[in-house]
Amino acid sequence: MLERTSVVNTVKVNSASFASTIQLGDSRTINGFSRALAVQREADVFYGKEGNFSNYLVFSEPIPLLPITEKITISTHNKLPVIKVNTISIIAMSSAAILHVGNSENISLEARVKHIRQLLNAEEEQ
Repeated sequence: MLERTSVVNTVKVNSASFASTIQLGDSRTINGFSRALAVQREADVFYGKEGNFSNYLVFSEPIPLLPITEKITISTHNKLPVIKVNTISIIAMSSAAILHVGNSENISLEARVKHIRQLLNAEEEQ
């Protein structure tokens, strides 16, 4: 893993919700995962069978991860192996967002959202 020190004087997060993570310090692996149904309705009508993620393909189809085929050569020299930040100020974090101060080896993040808009038809409006 990288060998640098992270120094932050102040961290201020007003709101962290829905699987968000605040990680201070090094980590070998970070996995963030969130899924949500976002339903916008013209009328407050509930059918009682909402919320089943398996009914929507977006939550089960595999994410294509293309292989990296290019040759990558990296050479770094940290004259001063310290990352210094005065202040981190965040208004809000949501849906598997991650604030990480430190070194990481493997990071995997996934957020899946199905947006549904249900409008009234002409008969229902009357």
